[in-house]
Amino acid sequence: MSAQDTVLVVGAGPSGLSAAATIASMGTKAVIVEKEDILGGAPIISGYAKLVPSGEWAKDAIGRMVSRVERDGNVAIHKSTKVTMLEGEAGNFTATLSNGEKVEAGSIVLGTGFTHFDSINKPEWGFGTYEDVLTTTQLEQMVGTGQIRCPSDGRVPERIAILLCVGSRDRQIGREWCSKICCTVSINLAMEIKEISPSTDVFIYYMDIRTFGLYEEFYWKSQEEFKTKYIKARIAEVTRSPDGRLLVKGEDTLVKRPIVIPMDIVVHAIGMDPNVLNAEIAKTFGIDLEKHGFIDRAEQYTNSQGTTRKGIYVCGAATGPETIDDSITQGQSAGSRAVGDLYRQQEMVS
Repeated sequence: MSAQDTVLVVGAGPSGLSAAATIASMGTKAVIVEKEDILGGAPIISGYAKLVPSGEWAKDAIGRMVSRVERDGNVAIHKSTKVTMLEGEAGNFTATLSNGEKVEAGSIVLGTGFTHFDSINKPEWGFGTYEDVLTTTQLEQMVGTGQIRCPSDGRVPERIAILLCVGSRDRQIGREWCSKICCTVSINLAMEIKEISPSTDVFIYYMDIRTFGLYEEFYWKSQEEFKTKYIKARIAEVTRSPDGRLLVKGEDTLVKRPIVIPMDIVVHAIGMDPNVLNAEIAKTFGIDLEKHGFIDRAEQYTNSQGTTRKGIYVCGAATGPETIDDSITQGQSAGSRAVGDLYRQQEMVS
C-alpha cells in the first residue's frame, strides 16, 4: 500500500463510511481511522431510533454501511485510534497513528462529525436537575426500547413537551446557528411517541418550524394524523410543581400572554455543536476552522468538499449542521475528489 493508491479517511460516521465505500469502489485503497471502538458515528453511538425520511431504524441503515466497508478488501480499519501527526503534502502524506503505525496516503478525507449540544448549558430548562427532563438522543433511546415511561417512577406520561432550538439560534450562549434537522427529528419523535403510547399527548414548543424542503409533510402529518400540538413560545424555565409534575413556563408569542402547562416529561431538542476535538484536528491536519468552530471549507463552487489545505477534503457535519442523507452524499463527493487527486498525481509522474 503506497501513497499513490491510498486515501486516508478520518472518522467512520455516515459521511466517512460513505467516502470509504466510494473510494474502494473506484479500485483505490481506503484506510479508515476511527477514535471510537465501534463504527457508525452518532447514529450508532447515541442509539438513534428511526431515521428521517426513510423511517428505517438507524441500527439497520447505518449497520449496512458499516458491514459494507468491513467486508471490502480495499478498506483497512483502525478503531480506537487517532491521527497524532501529519507530514508531507498533497500526493504524499504520512500520518502517524496513536497505535504507532504510519499510513502513507495521497489524499485525505475528514468525516469527523459534530458534538451534541450539552443541555447542562441551559440549566434554567431543567436538564440535570429533574430526572424527567431528557434530550432528544435520550428519548430516541427510549423509543428504541418500545416503551415510553417517566424515568423518575416508570409511569406512562400523559403529556410530553419537546422544546425546540436547545443549543441553537441562541446568542446568549454563543450558538447563533440553526442546527437544521432538529425540527424534523423532533416532529418524527412526536409521531413515534404516539405510535408507542397512544394515550400520551405531545406538545412541541417552537420559535419557528423549519422542516425544510420535502420534510414539510412531516409537519402536517404530525398534526393531522397524530394530533401533535404546537405552541409558539419563548420558554423561561422548567420547574417542578408540588405534585411532582414538571411545569413549562414561558410566553405564548402568538397571543402575547404567559403560559404554564404541567408536563410529565420535558425533552430538549439539542442542537449540533462543532466537534469538541476540532481545535486538535485543525492543528494536526494544518487546516482552518470557521468562526463558529466548524471545519472551514475552501471555495465552494469549484473546490467542493475542499478544506483550506490542498489534498485534504471534508464532508458531513464536520463543516456545520447536516442531515444524515446529505452527509452520505457529501462523503461520496469527497471520496471521489480524493481519488481524482491520486489520478492527477499519477499522470504527473508518468
